[in-house]
Amino acid sequence: MKILFVCIENSCRSQMAEGFARSVMVSPETKSGQRIPQIEVYSAGSMPSGIVNPIAVAVMKEKGINISAQTSKGFNTLPEGEFDITITMGCGGECPSIPAKERIDWQIRDPKGSPIEVFREVRDEIEKKVLELLK
Repeated sequence: MKILFVCIENSCRSQMAEGFARSVMVSPETKSGQRIPQIEVYSAGSMPSGIVNPIAVAVMKEKGINISAQTSKGFNTLPEGEFDITITMGCGGECPSIPAKERIDWQIRDPKGSPIEVFREVRDEIEKKVLELLK
């Protein structure tokens, strides 16, 4: 399964979603011994900023997830072909349609320029949604 998280700058929301999804995939088996399906996770932005927001990195670190090595990237870096799920973060018309079997819009506010408390709220909302998605 290929999942793509999309926002405008690929510096906050989609980066956090990618980090949470990758952290869930770390264990190859569930507690019951069943294999977790193979999942490929990507994130990209319609107008990538070129950096991952340092506050996003900091609030993810609070959850024990290191996204400091992730990079802000555009759609030209994505593998060819259709994604199983494309999830937009609420960027409306600024997030173009990427070929996918299913398209979901989470309508998550952009924390850019906000206090760290807002980043934490957004992070927690994204964590909940990613965990629900990957159940």
